[in-house]
Amino acid sequence: MKEKTFVMIKPDGVRRGLIGEIIKRIENKGYEIVKMKMERVTTEQAVYHYREHRDKPFFKELIDFITSGPSVMMVVEGDGVIKGISDMVGSTNPADALPGTIRFDYASSVTYNVVHRSDSKESAISEIDFFF
Repeated sequence: MKEKTFVMIKPDGVRRGLIGEIIKRIENKGYEIVKMKMERVTTEQAVYHYREHRDKPFFKELIDFITSGPSVMMVVEGDGVIKGISDMVGSTNPADALPGTIRFDYASSVTYNVVHRSDSKESAISEIDFFF
């Protein structure tokens, strides 16, 4: 069943020139990028996006990082795309990510983990509406 999800290549991925590699992986899997833009996440957007982490000690680091440079934001469509992209991206902690996933291959830490992806249908709808 076709569905849509949100994917963001974070500032570390953009700085390291990984945009093409990540897009290639998405498209090679048969998914379609139906919307895409590059922009810097504002502090206000970051605070809202990471609101569930507001009371955690790493919150300020998350905000500082995601606003540190431009990100590439995409709406990706395809059959089973939410789970498929989640599997492609890998665990938030690159030390726990499976070989061949984006985070295993490119992430350097939990914070600097190259990409964000929606983790559910509800978050995909919310994040697509928020960023697009």
